[in-house]
Amino acid sequence: MLEARRLIKNFGTHRAVDDISFTLERGEVLGFLGPNGAGKTTTMRMLAGCLEPDSGSARIANYDCVAQRIEAQSRLGFLPEGAPAYPAMTPRGFVKFGLRARGFDTAAVARATDLALDRVRLGEASDQPIGTLSKGFKRRAALAAAIAHDPAVLILDEPTDGLDPNQKDGVRTLIRDMAPEKAIIISTHILEEVPAVCSRAMVVARGKILFDGSPHSLAERGRDHTVESAFRDLTLDRPDIRESVV
Repeated sequence: MLEARRLIKNFGTHRAVDDISFTLERGEVLGFLGPNGAGKTTTMRMLAGCLEPDSGSARIANYDCVAQRIEAQSRLGFLPEGAPAYPAMTPRGFVKFGLRARGFDTAAVARATDLALDRVRLGEASDQPIGTLSKGFKRRAALAAAIAHDPAVLILDEPTDGLDPNQKDGVRTLIRDMAPEKAIIISTHILEEVPAVCSRAMVVARGKILFDGSPHSLAERGRDHTVESAFRDLTLDRPDIRESVV
């Protein structure tokens, strides 16, 4: 459903993504992990067709994310960093706007909007201006827009950022419910989410993949057999990585 093939991206003299390759199949939920500046967001933006790689390629549902951008993006739901949305719109209006832009007819827009807003549990906040909402409600509004067209592939950058514990649990349940029919990437700094919702974990630093395997296998690499300790061991116990993070 998704393929990254030897992706490289430079910003000036800095190489943000350095030869990253992987594939993702339907039914997989990939926890995409790394310290700040590791290249996660840049990689996801290339996969989403928002940023062109300097070399290499990305494909969504076998459509090239650059040469066939519209076809690829029609099959993708993307929750970007910061969950940007139009502050004057309501979540309901924002979701409808996205669906109309994708060519949904009036009846389909209404059905898909109601379903998406219900799945992210926005409630009465669905009809309040986004600019007046809390960070957590804004994030859920953007998540509703990302899933409303029922895409085959989801790329979610920090989907539970700003949510309270109950809201986080709701989003995790939603991801688990969607997982069998989709290929999902989740970038998160909340490492407890990895064993909770992910079937696969990938750790990157300095633009390179350091680990790719099951959450259990990742935890086993840690000093106390947890994902948290394995993440620290992979990214901070190497001098070249520590120098880039500190």
